[in-house]
Amino acid sequence: MAQEVESRAVELEIRGKKRVFDVDDPVLPDWVDEEALKSGDFPYNKKLKEDEYLEELKALQVELVKVQFWLQATGKRVMALFEGRDAAGKGGAISASSAHMNPRLARVVALTKPTDREAGQWYFQRYIAQFPTAGEFVLFDRSWYNRAGVEPIMGFCTQKQYEDFLAQAPQIEKVISHEGIFFFKFYLDIGREMQLKRFHDRRHDPRKVWKLSSMDIAALTKWDEYSEKRDRMLKQTHTEFAPWTVVHANDKRRARLNLIRHMLKTIEYDGKDKDAIGKLDDKIIGQGPKFLA
Repeated sequence: MAQEVESRAVELEIRGKKRVFDVDDPVLPDWVDEEALKSGDFPYNKKLKEDEYLEELKALQVELVKVQFWLQATGKRVMALFEGRDAAGKGGAISASSAHMNPRLARVVALTKPTDREAGQWYFQRYIAQFPTAGEFVLFDRSWYNRAGVEPIMGFCTQKQYEDFLAQAPQIEKVISHEGIFFFKFYLDIGREMQLKRFHDRRHDPRKVWKLSSMDIAALTKWDEYSEKRDRMLKQTHTEFAPWTVVHANDKRRARLNLIRHMLKTIEYDGKDKDAIGKLDDKIIGQGPKFLA
């Protein structure tokens, strides 16, 4: 059974209409279900078929294994950050990317709340400790970009700390680039109704209920604030040496395939099969803040 909690109904204004959403109501509102996939101007009206997705994913995962062998042989390093709103599909994209790689050399980093000691450190310090060594592929499920969104919105940092972060992040990332690390920054973007649908799915699936946190609920009424912080983050930290790759992720299948393709197309590794990788869908994936415009 789903976890029993008190009703958390909130009134939301979505596209000029007042809507009431209660994540604890077992019945998903029609207006959420009907609008979810096309919310946020998503370019497709149907999800990619599962059999097509699985076939394409298998081919891409074979290529990722080749990348791992190449990393081991050359000592090269790969680091990918996965950012986006709550329920944007970051974890699933990371799982699809790393599922068949050697877990000793493909590491997922999902840091918890800082300890008292870490809170007293330079902000980037605990993240730098997780950077890849020779031959490693490291995937961050959220990253230092917490300070560009959730922290200032929820009051976990000061305005000065927020401003300092936006100034320092490109400097740190320039060093990463100079180190020769293959560095990817993915922002997974979803529409508001799709986020509500996924919150509801989490709440009423006993296998996923742990994914729905009090922070998620608190963010329900802060959509516009998150949009504002997202836009500023993309504008100020999208650089030539560390660009943001934006992925429209209402359809998780298309999102996963395209972000994996992007990584494979960027890295020149031994045995690369360009036909197996296929083409990027420019309706789903693009570079920088202009792709959201």
